[in-house]
Amino acid sequence: MQAGAAPLHELSGRAKALVLAGTMLGLFFSAMNQTVVSTALPRVVGELGGLNVYSWVLTSTMLTSTTVILLAGRLSDIYGRKPFYMTGIAIFMFSSILCGVSQNITQLIVFRGIQGIGGGMMMGNAFSIIGDLFPPSERGKYQGLFGAVFGFASVIGPTFGGYLTDHLTWRSVFFVNVPFGLLALVVLWIGFPWQRGLAGERRIDYLGSGVLAAAIVPLLFAMVWAGDVYPWASPQIIGLLVASAAMLVAFIRVEQAADEPIMPLMMFQDRIFVVASAIALFTGMGMFGAMTFMPLFMQGVLGDSATNSGMVMIPMMVGVVAGSFLSGQAVTRLGRYKMLVILAGVVLVVGMWFMSQMGAGTPHSAAVRNMIIIGAGLGVSLPLINLAVQNSLPYRFLGIATSSVLFFRSIGGTVGIAVFGTLMSTHVHDNLKGALPSGVQDRVPADLLARLEDPQILLSPSALEKLEAGFGLLGSDGSRLFQETISSMRGVLGDALAEVFFLGLIVAIAAFFVSLFLKELPLRTSVHDEAPPERAPIPDKGTSDSWAGEPGALEAEAGGET
Repeated sequence: MQAGAAPLHELSGRAKALVLAGTMLGLFFSAMNQTVVSTALPRVVGELGGLNVYSWVLTSTMLTSTTVILLAGRLSDIYGRKPFYMTGIAIFMFSSILCGVSQNITQLIVFRGIQGIGGGMMMGNAFSIIGDLFPPSERGKYQGLFGAVFGFASVIGPTFGGYLTDHLTWRSVFFVNVPFGLLALVVLWIGFPWQRGLAGERRIDYLGSGVLAAAIVPLLFAMVWAGDVYPWASPQIIGLLVASAAMLVAFIRVEQAADEPIMPLMMFQDRIFVVASAIALFTGMGMFGAMTFMPLFMQGVLGDSATNSGMVMIPMMVGVVAGSFLSGQAVTRLGRYKMLVILAGVVLVVGMWFMSQMGAGTPHSAAVRNMIIIGAGLGVSLPLINLAVQNSLPYRFLGIATSSVLFFRSIGGTVGIAVFGTLMSTHVHDNLKGALPSGVQDRVPADLLARLEDPQILLSPSALEKLEAGFGLLGSDGSRLFQETISSMRGVLGDALAEVFFLGLIVAIAAFFVSLFLKELPLRTSVHDEAPPERAPIPDKGTSDSWAGEPGALEAEAGGET
């Protein structure tokens, strides 16, 4: 820590409010950007072309943000949060301008990848800053507040993005980040003290960072491409997974030998960290699975207007906002988190069970109810597992521990989307032809039949118009066959998504089961306490009495005082 700089938790109430305001501003426009862009994508493709690679406008950001989030968290532990959070905002803001002036789809994909670097630096530090400002006994309400801000931004993002796209241009959805970013930078520059994290000279684990990236990137590419670009059993996907596994083994070996590991492996000796990471992994699968496939259900199965595509996630995000805020207040008042995490698991299981029962005849109101329940379960759980980890591990690991939970959530989401998507596509491919009206397979051209196997066609009015025009060439009964075909497609898609949501139910049950093993510790009342009262440091980590999860073991491994 720099000489003369007061620790963040000793700042005045006004100074803490400034730091919180600047951090929340950055989190707000970062979260909003994730949903704003998805609304503008059809217009982007219409102007820049590149329909075959348009998904990479979203995927490139996910790849880079997931890769950088751990590095940002660890480096902020060493050098302090402010430089990395502000640099993340600056990168995000500058790359937003580049995205807004992109002349082709390739440029946009590259600039979105750069944007992901900034977003990863911000997400890797936002929740850690709360840990610098407040002790665990007070963090719950602020963690919940940040979760509510994230959810609120996700709610208004699609509507805001749709309005800008319709009334201005799709480029404005990127330019709108600039004023938010500038305001956040000004507030943080004024209110956030410049501080170092850990005392003394520290060496950066460049080798570990490179090997970790070499393990993450092939895994993410495999999850993105599997079942879409290449079959799961293809040499390309298997090769990527094998390369990722090999690099993971290499990463573990490198970290064991590193003086300053980028991801200290001793964190995995802590049972709370391991359990929380597993919960994050499973809930990430459920969260991203619901976010990805619920719009497809609402529009493709229930027939919601595609023009309202930006609105279908609002009920879920309302649940996230309410759950985050209420759980934060509850844990601050009660001083306990385990029962709340378990309760969140129960709520998530109930929500996923309701979703697994949905079909073509599901009332719109029931689908909205289910999304609210899912959102509430996620909103309660996600801030609390961050809090549990921060409370359990030594303060020196605050940044990397918090970003690790976010990392596992992101990995879970990537795996969930890939597996759920493959399950859906396989079901549609295997069952669609048998469900089509009699005479369609004999009379409809092969290229038109092939287009029916893509359920995304149900979300695009223009695609449906082209499809209807194709059926119109079949004669007087073409219109009837088109309507019957669309009805059959909706039924098959509904059955496929029911299977997807049932798999989500299994994942939710797994998250609930794992949460039962979460250890409850008293919330510390001081930011820099290394161990809660009932877990005093153990002098000799090598004795048989030393439990691997005790902070004493971590203390001995890490060495020295913070």
